[in-house]
Amino acid sequence: MSDIGYKVKVLRQIGLLKPQPPHRLIKAGIKLATWGPGFPAAVAAATARFPHQTAIIDDAGEITWSELNAEINRVTAALKSRGVEVGDGVALMCRNHRQMVVAMVAIMKIGAKALLLNTMASSSQLGELTRRENAKFAIVDQEFLQVTSEIAREKVVVAWADDDSHGLPTLASIAEGASDAEHKKPSKPGGIVIFTSGTTGLPKGANRKEPENLDPLLTFFGSIPYGGNSTVVLAAPLFHSWGLLNFGFGLSTVPTYVLRRKFKPEQVLKDIEQYKAEVLVVVPLMMQRLVDADPEVVKKTDVSSLRITASSGSALAGDLATHFMDLFTDSVYNFYGATETGWVSIASPKDLRAAPGTAGKIPWRTVVKILDADGNEVPTGETGTIYVGNEMQFGGYTDGNSKDFRDGLMHSGDVGYFDEEGRLFVSGRDDDMVISGGENVFPRELEDALIEHPKISDVVVVGIPDKDWGHCLAAYVVVKDGQSLDEDEVVSFAKERVARFAVPRRTKFIDELPRNPTGKVMKRELPDFD
Repeated sequence: MSDIGYKVKVLRQIGLLKPQPPHRLIKAGIKLATWGPGFPAAVAAATARFPHQTAIIDDAGEITWSELNAEINRVTAALKSRGVEVGDGVALMCRNHRQMVVAMVAIMKIGAKALLLNTMASSSQLGELTRRENAKFAIVDQEFLQVTSEIAREKVVVAWADDDSHGLPTLASIAEGASDAEHKKPSKPGGIVIFTSGTTGLPKGANRKEPENLDPLLTFFGSIPYGGNSTVVLAAPLFHSWGLLNFGFGLSTVPTYVLRRKFKPEQVLKDIEQYKAEVLVVVPLMMQRLVDADPEVVKKTDVSSLRITASSGSALAGDLATHFMDLFTDSVYNFYGATETGWVSIASPKDLRAAPGTAGKIPWRTVVKILDADGNEVPTGETGTIYVGNEMQFGGYTDGNSKDFRDGLMHSGDVGYFDEEGRLFVSGRDDDMVISGGENVFPRELEDALIEHPKISDVVVVGIPDKDWGHCLAAYVVVKDGQSLDEDEVVSFAKERVARFAVPRRTKFIDELPRNPTGKVMKRELPDFD
């Protein structure tokens, strides 16, 4: 198919070529032409095209596109009045709900940067990251106020409030009485910074670039066939690149998003049935929990409307995909990529049925090569390092660093191979990084924390397979002579010092770590976990 034919096909599929009232199309076109690509323009265009359609269904009820856009304008005005300017950073630590969306788009509408923080971040991480990024405010859900201890109270605004006991301003309260008039385009576009989680030290901030044209959007929807005006149950967290990508690209299709603050399998199934949802966005752990949901609830719930279960964030075992499709619908589309690389490959239900465990095929306008240590392409079936080129790669880390490139292609950090059908298979990381429950974690952070325990003399942390989390961290611990220590104490100590996804799920006590003469632990000689 020619490029023009491909584009027309996808534009028709997502509803952009659907007949609509001319005055609404013109208004939407003006918004897009004025603001350029990005969330503010996409929300305004969606409002112009379908103002009375429900935009978000969440734990607070329903809100239309027109109502959502008006609230965004009010919060934009309120934040401006409190000193947020072009180029400023505003930290967000929120679960999935309308206030997260309102805050994120309002910040970008000012021309500021939305700093999306993991909801599992510790108080020390939150404090240091807001200082490092010079955040003007921290907008957090009430349940996370306990981790704002290192932030001045006058800089904290509550997004989702459970009650009024917090004594702080909320997004709703600061927007009350503010104008809902449209704002002028800022001198510089706003942006989003996603923090890669669990690095050796503080998470890195990864700048997300806005697409320069429609090609990335067409690539995505050409592989994962969203339709126009679909109902999308967005269960993956919005602070994660996968949830954010589906939200951002999804705006062009003017969907109805179903957002829940907590993931509950039975609620997800109920939402799919009640709202006839066609799309479900998840990480693999969520798929596993849906498979393991109450069999009676599964049996009684009609999810036949589900056409797409879009999954990413960690390794997806082939048997999980097929088990999910056997239980529900043949709908799994597995997206392989990362915050930095954007997409690498996308597996369709057909791919996953034919070759369980595959990362899929390479989408339109994407280049993927498997290279050896000298930068040469390896033959089909041979394992090497995965390098990728596309139009959705990140704009570098906020500390000025970037990823390694070869001939214009970005190092993915993974190793893998192609089969004879052009399907990609990922063998694993080419470093020590572990992906646990969709989050990137490194052993070093946990090692540095545990070695501070007064009863531990030596420790090394590795990644091991885990049925629920894909992989998890496991600690080998050497206890000081004359001391006693149990696994619960190790876990408790870790919980106070690292994010929850970096806490060891397994601990093994051994007499001595096998080290070579230079002090390096010879991991191949470590005993296996039972």
